Amino acid sequence: MSLVRWDPFDELASLRERVNRLFNETLGESGVAPLRSWRPACDIKETDSEVIITADLPGLTKDDITVEVNGDVLTLSGERKHEAEDKKEGYHRIERAYGRFQRTFSLGTEVNLDAIKAVFKDGVLTITLPKSEAVKPKQIPIDVA
Repeated sequence: MSLVRWDPFDELASLRERVNRLFNETLGESGVAPLRSWRPACDIKETDSEVIITADLPGLTKDDITVEVNGDVLTLSGERKHEAEDKKEGYHRIERAYGRFQRTFSLGTEVNLDAIKAVFKDGVLTITLPKSEAVKPKQIPIDVA
């Protein structure tokens, strides 16, 4: 076994190569982010009686969104259409993502399909999924003997 002298600059060069590789994989050789699909941000909350999913969908209308439940899987999908680019406006950068999206959530519990409600207000979709009576917690009274 031989001793090898440690050089901290070799470590920095290796780190630089790894960071460059990460950026090239993410942005490509051009350095510009590729067009990508977008995924709306969602919050999921579960209580004893229901599951509530809240999704941020700015710029969409209720006609742009589809909510489906199949078994214990909820699928939220839709499309945000790209606005026609106005050459007179002089865009320098377009960062907002456009296109189709789909989010799938495994509910993990049985829900009452007839009582599901979806409310869309101010770009926020709130889906309330009441749990089935069979899976709701039930408190058992204790008798004194």
